[in-house]
Amino acid sequence: MKYSVLCRWAVCAATVIALAGCGRDDKDFDATGTFEATEVTVSAEASGRILSFDAEEGRSVSAGERLGEIDSVQLYLKKMQLLKSAASVRSGRPDVEKQVASLKEQIAKQKSEKTRVENLLKANAATQKQLDDVTSAIAVLESQLAATESSLRNNIAGIDAQSSALDIQVAQVDDQLAKCQITSPIDGVVLSKYAQAGELAVTGKPLFKVADVKRMYLRAYFTLEQLKDVKIGQRVSVTADFGGGSERKYEGRIVWISEKSEFTPKSIQTKDDRANLVYAVKVEIENDGYVKIGMYGEVKL
Repeated sequence: MKYSVLCRWAVCAATVIALAGCGRDDKDFDATGTFEATEVTVSAEASGRILSFDAEEGRSVSAGERLGEIDSVQLYLKKMQLLKSAASVRSGRPDVEKQVASLKEQIAKQKSEKTRVENLLKANAATQKQLDDVTSAIAVLESQLAATESSLRNNIAGIDAQSSALDIQVAQVDDQLAKCQITSPIDGVVLSKYAQAGELAVTGKPLFKVADVKRMYLRAYFTLEQLKDVKIGQRVSVTADFGGGSERKYEGRIVWISEKSEFTPKSIQTKDDRANLVYAVKVEIENDGYVKIGMYGEVKL
């Protein structure tokens, strides 16, 4: 009797253990990974003292939003100097019509005189020499007009070239002035701040890091066998694990599949734990504000 009870107890215990073992193997996911976001490290594009800088960690910012300013007094003064020089150069630009008005008036008078002499010559009241003299005078005046116009055009071209060069320099200074403004390149949240107002900024020095947290990416890992069921653009189910049994589900879309395999990261589980080589896959989700960078997540195809 005791032997029979012991046997039944042993069979039940073995069944429970077997069922528990089966439960552990029946994973309710196809791949796991961690969430990441598009992060941009913004560096200084100008050198000088930081006058203001309001990029506080955790602050939501918009693309193009002004967050601070680097001292630009010297650049502004340089721009003013260039503008004055450009105005001075342009003031020397000659007025062609005014410069040649006198010559054109003389030519017009000589042509009128030529017509009068021609009429007199027909009436035998003038000589051929008088007509030749008037014709020669017109030719001389027209030659002077052409030379004067050519000289004035050359002067104008030179002045315009100088003016354009100064305008280009002003545009360069404007670009440098714009780079003294510290702005965010994307919509997102400030993750880190590396400088403070009053410090000296140097071109290339990191100022802050911002991340686009509206679109998050789960970097999950699939085995080679699973890749036959995975493609770009595919819709999948994503679960964000908040710990303590708390989770949220999202609709995801596969946006990237690695071309190279890699060894399974120690912190990652796969459908087949025996697999050593896996392929990284990025799954995009629309974040509702709950998913954070580095959070654990699962993918179900």
